[in-house]
Amino acid sequence: MWRVALALLTLGWSVTGVAQTQTVEQKAAACAACHGEKGVPVDKAFPVIWGQHQGYLFLQLRDFKAGARKNDFMQAVVAELSRDDMMALAEYFSKKPWPDLRQKSATDAEAAVANRVNVSIGCTGCHLGQYQGDATVPRLAGQQHDYLLKSMRDFRSRARANNPGMTDLMKATAEADFEPEANFLAGH
Repeated sequence: MWRVALALLTLGWSVTGVAQTQTVEQKAAACAACHGEKGVPVDKAFPVIWGQHQGYLFLQLRDFKAGARKNDFMQAVVAELSRDDMMALAEYFSKKPWPDLRQKSATDAEAAVANRVNVSIGCTGCHLGQYQGDATVPRLAGQQHDYLLKSMRDFRSRARANNPGMTDLMKATAEADFEPEANFLAGH
């Protein structure tokens, strides 16, 4: 909970949640409490947002605000953001360079599992050839391993319910394939 308080204070919000006028850079500084000052998240279960697609970032902020995507920390952070604030933050982070997390490459066996999963459920149909995503589809290549794994499990269990199509795809994927897939994507 301390991260939420720090983020809210950094945003210039009072205890009542009223936002003060700030630049997008000042608002974005609050995001560094969890997502890292140089784009490397402070916790491996948090996603990289630097260099992620603007449309995807905006939709996630919108979904947190609307409650379609659940996370107590993020819901508190976005509660007072306007649509324009969310769009400005999404644009700001989309223009940052994707950080090098120095994650190890998948083994040949893990890459084979990831290829089989892709053939089976068509990951690259949306996330594109090198898992770079586009517009409203997130980049997965080089994303935090632990975040990828958690996202797959959350979609499967419906703990993350803001994309029913992903829930269906994760239910169609053997849970034993999640770890090799996360290793492949993280090191890609």
